[in-house]
Amino acid sequence: MIDTARLTLQVAGRTLIEALDWQVDAGQCWSVIGRNGAGKSTLLRTLAGLRQADGGSIAISGRPLAGWAPMALARQRAFLPQSRSDSFSYSVIETVLTARHPYHAGRYWENSDDHRIALEALLAMGVAELAARDIRSLSGGERQRVAIAAMLAQEAPLLLLDEPANALDLAHQVSVMGLLARLCRQQQRTVVMVGHDLNLAHSVSTHILLLMGDGRWLSGPVADVMQPAILSDYLGHPIDVLQYGSRRIFIPKEEIA
Repeated sequence: MIDTARLTLQVAGRTLIEALDWQVDAGQCWSVIGRNGAGKSTLLRTLAGLRQADGGSIAISGRPLAGWAPMALARQRAFLPQSRSDSFSYSVIETVLTARHPYHAGRYWENSDDHRIALEALLAMGVAELAARDIRSLSGGERQRVAIAAMLAQEAPLLLLDEPANALDLAHQVSVMGLLARLCRQQQRTVVMVGHDLNLAHSVSTHILLLMGDGRWLSGPVADVMQPAILSDYLGHPIDVLQYGSRRIFIPKEEIA
């Protein structure tokens, strides 16, 4: 689904990621973890085709990223940014219907299938009752769930999400992560998401990509990468792991002066 070769990303003359050789297969759920400024959002925007790589190459579904026409790429990958601005007074259902644009071809108006898919996405995110509301009247958490609903309505096999748990309460964090895991497991969709909660990442991800922010990176299955010593090194803070039944719980060690 994603294949990078010697991918290099730089910001303001600083190398964030160097020579990233990385393969992401259909049905995998990847979490990208690292300190602030390590290049997580920059990587996702580059994978989405919203910025140029500073070196190396990216292929999506076996085709070089630069070779995708915009509308075809929009049917192949969906991107949830870390933040957004709802500048216009659209209703919630209108906001989600905009994600159906890549499938309109010569059509100007949405059809009944578009409305059905949009409503199903709102139902999946538990916000169907808000369909007629002005998007600007919603809380931050409600807006985030609508944004994820729009991503679902886009029906792309590759989902790129920058901090999808942003502004969500605990119950909705868990439900959204569970939904993403099911999409991978049951529909063979591919998820690459940025996050900071180690426990959520461990509970739903199949693989982890760690970014150091100085060019270094480490990728692999969750069990191999989410080790206390490795996480402590990449996150710049000692991490402890507790075993609670079948679960592993990651906690930062307290450092009290």
